[in-house]
Amino acid sequence: KSQGTPLRMPGFFLPKFTLERYLTKSPRNGGESVAEVLRAHGIKFVFTLVGGHISPILVACEKLGIRIVDTRHEATAVFAADAVSGTPGPVFIEIPIDTLYPFHLVAEEVQVKNPPKGLMGKIVTWYLKNHVMNIFAGAWEARDVSPLPVDIPYATDDQVQKCIELLSRAKKPVIVLGSQVTLPPTPADDIKKALETLGIPCFLGGMARGILGKNSPIHIRQNRRDALKEADLVLLAGTVCDFRLSYGRVLNRRSTIIAVNRDKKQLLKNSDLFWKPTVAIQGDAGSFLLRLSKGLKGHRCPEEWPQKLKAGDVTKENANRCKADEKTERHLNPLKVLHCVDELMSDDSIIVADGGDFVGTAAYIMRPRGPLRWLDPGAFGTLGVGGGFALGAKLCRPESEVWIIYGDGSLGYSVAEFDTFTRHKTPVIALVGNDACWSQISRDQVSILGSNVACGLAFTDYHIVADGFGGKGYLIGREDEDRLSDIISQAQKESREGKATLLNVLIGVTGFREGSISI
Repeated sequence: KSQGTPLRMPGFFLPKFTLERYLTKSPRNGGESVAEVLRAHGIKFVFTLVGGHISPILVACEKLGIRIVDTRHEATAVFAADAVSGTPGPVFIEIPIDTLYPFHLVAEEVQVKNPPKGLMGKIVTWYLKNHVMNIFAGAWEARDVSPLPVDIPYATDDQVQKCIELLSRAKKPVIVLGSQVTLPPTPADDIKKALETLGIPCFLGGMARGILGKNSPIHIRQNRRDALKEADLVLLAGTVCDFRLSYGRVLNRRSTIIAVNRDKKQLLKNSDLFWKPTVAIQGDAGSFLLRLSKGLKGHRCPEEWPQKLKAGDVTKENANRCKADEKTERHLNPLKVLHCVDELMSDDSIIVADGGDFVGTAAYIMRPRGPLRWLDPGAFGTLGVGGGFALGAKLCRPESEVWIIYGDGSLGYSVAEFDTFTRHKTPVIALVGNDACWSQISRDQVSILGSNVACGLAFTDYHIVADGFGGKGYLIGREDEDRLSDIISQAQKESREGKATLLNVLIGVTGFREGSISI
């Protein structure tokens, strides 16, 4: 616009030369704009590894009361944000200096220090000045920063009604729940009530573990393959037919299969190859279960079916307890250690799983106490989530006892976060199954290829590392077997008193997970 033409500003008019003076002298920066958006979205924590390219965001967030949590590794910041309930994030980000810092700093960085003389120099200087003015033009105008609506697919009434009819006729139904059922907007506690009303036996996977509590009569933990073969109806609620379900091969082709998933690609993965859905619904699994329960009000699954599966559960778990009492060639039996921790763990505990063989064993032994109290690495077994997940969980639920179940291999990714736990007063408890090996890989590699190359680790003093970062470490070996419960209880006491603790448990080899392939 020409010199002196009024420009619209929020609530008043400014001529162009006044606007230019306003922009060039303003101390405001882009970090303030970012912080305002984050506050509008209800963000309580920003996880980061500090850097000059994001400093304005961190300082502006701090001024608005958003807590800045700095970690020792960028990946930890990402995992911590992922673990936070409600609105996840934000995470460590990079923004160019010309959109983040105040006008005078950006102009100083952009301008040519020694511009060429003559007309060309004047043109370059004029162009760069206008370029910076254009970047900041309208920067401080009022804008709507409220969250955008989230588009969530839902099952249609006809689809729900069809599934109600199929379930009402089923004699041996089974529900397999995946992590997706824990997503908003349906509260996990409402899903728990719906499942209990239906009375259908449930297998829980991923983040769905714990949704039925510690000791539910309809939660079946063992013999899943056999149950799926016998079932006359299987409801896959947010569960994907990938390697975890043998690509659908564990499903009986004569069974009625209902699949519900928000993602169409995941909904139909490997279908018409190893399995075929009777009803496939692209929709939210959590709300679907609530509508199903409401439509089947007064109807319950025949009780002899969940009772039969539960009896198989008890038999298998009793056998596992017998295996826990077996002596290993050296060190402690990992099953015994996990059983002991499970028995002493408080009712408000949150379990974070980060590892391979030791965590795979823990999934059979440990019982999450309630919904959203089990956090694991996901379908691809992403190692290194432990420190970040635990940090986010403890910040969201400071009153809860937060346990990280670590393999000694995965511990190496985030053990430095004991410094973060100390500085940010997030006293978690880490249980490390230390067998000096990448055991989940070694088991297959040795049997198939005849070599343990790159799988061996050392019985490292991880407890001393925890001490060095301001936490409290314990070394537990076979000589401590009789006082294992006392040491665990002491670690819990240290945690309650504000100290992050690490139990470095030397464990031996068992045949518990033989045949479990990791390729």
